[in-house]
Amino acid sequence: MTDDLATLKDDMTAFVEGHGMHRFHGYVPDDMQSILWEGGENPESWKDFVELAKSSGAPFLTMNAISLERTDLDDLIRRLENSSYMNEEDVEEARWLRTYLGKTGFIQLGFPFQGVMFLCEISCEWYERYQRLVDFAEDFGGVTFGESDLDDEH
Repeated sequence: MTDDLATLKDDMTAFVEGHGMHRFHGYVPDDMQSILWEGGENPESWKDFVELAKSSGAPFLTMNAISLERTDLDDLIRRLENSSYMNEEDVEEARWLRTYLGKTGFIQLGFPFQGVMFLCEISCEWYERYQRLVDFAEDFGGVTFGESDLDDEH
């Protein structure tokens, strides 16, 4: 898998629009009733997901892509350094993520059907590491103010 999903996002956009479907720019949160697509080892399984959405009569697909922004990474590093459970390895891992600044690490496609959101999520390994550190900082880092959201709307 690549370290930047920007090209894949462009391919997805073209494929969705090529099927005559509309895109709704939005993220479906974890607390919403949803079913996650399992594409197995097939890196092109997202195409099957889009075709399923169309054949299900879905009028649109939700689409969200997240890129790693400097302010978000700097905030994470600061939170890890100030955590009461600070681990130098986690701080170093967060600093190492600077390699991926500006790169797209996560894409979520979704469509509503009978009150449930069906989701297809694709992420890079580095983004999963980043998210693990964010979750750790939220669990053990205390309350923070001025936290910014990751969001890439090109």
